[in-house]
Amino acid sequence: MIEQVEEKRVSKSPPGDAKDRILLAAGWVFAEKGSEAATVRDICLAAGVNLAAVNYYFGDKKRLYIESVKHAHEERVRQVPEPRWEPGTPADRKLREFLGNTLERMLGLGQPPWQVRLMLREMLQPTEACRELVEDYFRPHFEMLVSILAELAAGRLDEPRLRRLAVGVMGQCFVYRAAGEVVGMLVSADELAALHTPAELADHVTRLTLAALGAGPTLTAPFFPAAESSPA
Repeated sequence: MIEQVEEKRVSKSPPGDAKDRILLAAGWVFAEKGSEAATVRDICLAAGVNLAAVNYYFGDKKRLYIESVKHAHEERVRQVPEPRWEPGTPADRKLREFLGNTLERMLGLGQPPWQVRLMLREMLQPTEACRELVEDYFRPHFEMLVSILAELAAGRLDEPRLRRLAVGVMGQCFVYRAAGEVVGMLVSADELAALHTPAELADHVTRLTLAALGAGPTLTAPFFPAAESSPA
């Protein structure tokens, strides 16, 4: 069970790292129960600390929840760092690598870890933590996508339409995380394994986006992902 694995990780944390143990324990407790149902007692029991430790390090449960959500995102960024490009990198290659990175964060690394489940909860039922995530993390990521789309559009779309397109592109990625189980009911297991990996989905969304912008082949033409065909 995921809970058992995470609890073992918490219990093995060094005795001096009380704050880190609280953050780790709070993350998976909040991911499993939600911010309302989770209790400070549950978290402290899992972290192996006394109840006063939460107030000492975080002030209250509300702040602990916000910090847990931010910590969850930071862990995913650490596991799957954002791409960096040399000047002159083609925009279609940037788009493919951006989408590959985004989908790997959402879907990769085996079974969905507690970080992804916690952030999914927060996006579907937003609290104050979501606003901090948007300003600190999601907005820069979103603006990176808008800038790539602007390169591809080459002046043919104004800012509002670029942002609307960017929201649509991110929505195509998000549906595989938010409705992954439903997608698994709609397609066969073989198709899911072959065509619904992060890499395959990144190719698919890249191709759709390039075709929509008139910046790539039509959907019926052969497709060679920029990330693979471009020289290193």
